[in-house]
Amino acid sequence: MNQPLLGATAALALGAALAYGLSDFLGGMASRAQSVWAVAAISQATAAAVALPFALATWVAPEASTVGWAVLAGVGAGAGNVLVYHGLASGRMMVVAPVAALTSTAVPVVAELLSGRPPSSAAAVGVLAAATAVWLVSGGSLRTMKKGEGRDLALGLLAGAGFGTQFTALGQVPPEAGLTPVALSQIVSVIGIVAIAQVRRARWLPRRRSAVPMVAGALAGAATLLFQLSAQSGALTVAAVVTSLYPAVTVILAVAVLREHITRNQGIGLALAATAVVLIRSG
Repeated sequence: MNQPLLGATAALALGAALAYGLSDFLGGMASRAQSVWAVAAISQATAAAVALPFALATWVAPEASTVGWAVLAGVGAGAGNVLVYHGLASGRMMVVAPVAALTSTAVPVVAELLSGRPPSSAAAVGVLAAATAVWLVSGGSLRTMKKGEGRDLALGLLAGAGFGTQFTALGQVPPEAGLTPVALSQIVSVIGIVAIAQVRRARWLPRRRSAVPMVAGALAGAATLLFQLSAQSGALTVAAVVTSLYPAVTVILAVAVLREHITRNQGIGLALAATAVVLIRSG
C-alpha cells in the first residue's frame, strides 16, 4: 500500500478511536445523572439516526441470513451499551473501559476457535496478554480488589461479551450488503433496550432534558462510519488496530476530569492491554 493511502487509513481510524472514546466517557457521565436505560436508548437511537441516511444511500435488499446476523449484532450492541454505561456510571472508568474493549476484541477470536479455525500465533499471544492485562487493570489481585472493583470487572467483561457478539455477527455480513445491516442492528438494539427496560419496569425515558446522551450517540454513530471508511480506504488491519485503542481516550479523560488514580500495576495493565489489542487485531 502506498504511503498516502496508509496515512488516510490511519487518520480515519484515529478519528474513530477519538469519537468512540469520547462517546463512552460522555455516556458514562450522563448515566451518573439519569437512568442508564434512558442514556443507552437515546444514544443508540441517535447512532441509528446518523447511520440511516448512509444506509439508505447504499441500500441493498438484505438476504435472510444478513438480517439474522444484523439482529444478533443488535442484541449484542444493546446489552453491551447498557452494561458498559452502568459500569462507567457506577464504577471506575479506567477498569471498565479497557476490560470491555479487551473482551470485545477477544470474543471474535474465540468464536473462530470454536468454529474450527485456529487463530494465528499473534492472536493467541494477544489473548493471553489480554487475560494478564485484565488481571493487572483490576488491581493485580482478586483478593485485594477495592470495594466495587469486582463489580466493575464483571460489568466490563459482560459488556465486552456483548460488543464482541456485535462485532462477530457483523463480521459475518458480506461487504456487498453495504451499511444497511449496521443501521438495522442499531435499530434492533434500541428496540431490545426499551423492551427489557419495560419488563424490568426501568425508566427508559429521560427525566431531564440533556443533549449529552444524543452527543454520545452521534459520536458513536460517526465513529462507526469513520471506521468503515478507514477499512475501505486501505488496510483493514491498520484500521482495526488504531480504532481499538479508543479506551485510552476514556481513561485519559477519567484521569483528567474525574481525577481517577492509576496504580503502577494498572498502568502496566493498560500498556499490556494496548499491546494485546494490537496483537489480536493484527493476527
